[in-house]
Amino acid sequence: MVFAGNYGGGGGCSNMGGFAVQVITSRWFMIFATIFIMAAAGATYMFGLYSQEIKTTLGYDQSTLNLLSFFKDLGSNVGVLSGLINEVTPPWVVLSMGAVLNFFGYFMIWLAVTKRISKPQVWHMCLYICIGGNSQSFANTGALVTAVKNFPESRGVVLGLLKGFVGLSGAIITQLYHAVYVDDTKSLILMIGWLPTVISFTFLRTIRIMKVVRIEHELKVFYRLLYVSLGLAGFLMVIIILQNRFNFSHSEFSISGVVVIILLFLPLAVVIQEELDTWRKKKAALDSISQLKVITENPSPDQAAAADYQPKSTEKQVELPSSSAVKNTTEQQPTTEIQEVSCWRTAFRPPNRGEDFTILQALFSMDMFILFLATICGVGGTLTAIDNLGQIGASLGYPKRSTSTFVSLVSIWNYLGRVVSGFLSEHFLTKYKFPRTLMLTIIIVISCVGHLLIAFGVSNGLYVASVIIGFCFGAQWPLLFAIISELFGLKYYSTLYNFGSVASPIGAYLLNVRVAGHLYDREAERQLNALGLKRKHGEDLNCDGVECFKLSFIIITAVTVFGALISLILVSRTRNFYKSDIYKKFREEAKAAETEMALPGNGTVVPSRNKE
Repeated sequence: MVFAGNYGGGGGCSNMGGFAVQVITSRWFMIFATIFIMAAAGATYMFGLYSQEIKTTLGYDQSTLNLLSFFKDLGSNVGVLSGLINEVTPPWVVLSMGAVLNFFGYFMIWLAVTKRISKPQVWHMCLYICIGGNSQSFANTGALVTAVKNFPESRGVVLGLLKGFVGLSGAIITQLYHAVYVDDTKSLILMIGWLPTVISFTFLRTIRIMKVVRIEHELKVFYRLLYVSLGLAGFLMVIIILQNRFNFSHSEFSISGVVVIILLFLPLAVVIQEELDTWRKKKAALDSISQLKVITENPSPDQAAAADYQPKSTEKQVELPSSSAVKNTTEQQPTTEIQEVSCWRTAFRPPNRGEDFTILQALFSMDMFILFLATICGVGGTLTAIDNLGQIGASLGYPKRSTSTFVSLVSIWNYLGRVVSGFLSEHFLTKYKFPRTLMLTIIIVISCVGHLLIAFGVSNGLYVASVIIGFCFGAQWPLLFAIISELFGLKYYSTLYNFGSVASPIGAYLLNVRVAGHLYDREAERQLNALGLKRKHGEDLNCDGVECFKLSFIIITAVTVFGALISLILVSRTRNFYKSDIYKKFREEAKAAETEMALPGNGTVVPSRNKE
């Protein structure tokens, strides 16, 4: 155990100051900071809330609006650049770049919809929303990837909890937006620009790579954080139902916003409690060592006499070599020169699953190809439904205020999907060796139910569809990222994590732009022609009835079923891998680190044992 700081003397103020430093420099406080960043990093999932404002103000048809949606998804998921930057720079660089990109992108969109600048070209708007969306990948890479590296043995739990807050961020920002701006959706775009930026700059230096120290009750702390997040999700669910049934005043929206902020700060209480327990244990251990030192330096006459009669064999002491001696011994050992081999030559010679793959080895592996294809089908379909919630609700005759309800339902169940898949898959994996790949397949199959509810326009079915699609969309992400880390290692996880996200915009482009957007506009034009009308230039194009999205979501359901079948191939390929002890390597590394810390000369207090 490493002892830092002055625990004895110095007064209460000194102790409190030392404890405060311990809290804000701890791994758990870094998790708290990451929770805050993630809670504001899911603005891209709120597109359905302000998309109608863009469509009406700028006079877009559905295909153009879906093109904007595609560039939003492209920006938010193509984070290879942020991953490569994170490989060579500290996390604060990545976070600061993301904060600047976020503000610039959404601020320019706000200027466009409020007509403070001349009407931009479509490609300008695509660029702005892509830049704003890309900031999410910088936040994920800088904060979430760092958290996974700091807690490698709890990666499923970490991914589930933190990605859960990303899913919940839509509902969180919606409540804060109503509290500040009531129903001004133009101001919502501005809020999406400044709020995540302020939070990222606030915790800029808190997010960092830290030395991994095993804690036996680590999982219990994460469960406490989970319970807090469930309380937040439960409150949001109740308040959304109330807001849907009653007309809230500005003061009532303000009260709900304050409650949300208080619940967001509750994880800090968990962090302080955990660090307080650690502080007390360190102080108690240091006090016992100090007493032992006094007794050893000032032995009584009886103790000195007893020491003279000890057998010679007991006088032999085993001395641990110092860290410098170990280093010198290692340097004296003959070493063989290893020539560096080009990464292109080893691209098709991957190591065993679970070892550290190079970037090219992972990208060219069959496992990555299957996982990528299944994600295109699974995530692409659910993302198409989420991005079109506003238009789906309008075409099926739901009232306008229901759009906010749909977006919030998707956000909350997106969160629940992430935490359930993260925590549950970790539990099943460690206890029953249940492969995450199989759980991913199950989630993809369940999402088909939501697609069919939309396709056939079941009465009030969009509420249920929002729940199912939100849950399945959220559940896929922790599973995807955990599978990538387990199959291909953590060495280049920053880049591989972001490569896995690229599947989302590809699926969204194929299913959202080329399928849903095209078929919606075709049906809208058919309805317009049936009325003997023609669309004027710059006028938005709207469609009414079940037929607007029926064929689109039947096609999406078929594609999703295909993705589930593809995913089963990966289940078959990795079944033996998941039956093995996949975390053995990390436990051995942690034990090696503890052994190194136990060597004298490393600044560690090693208590001696009295011989009896």
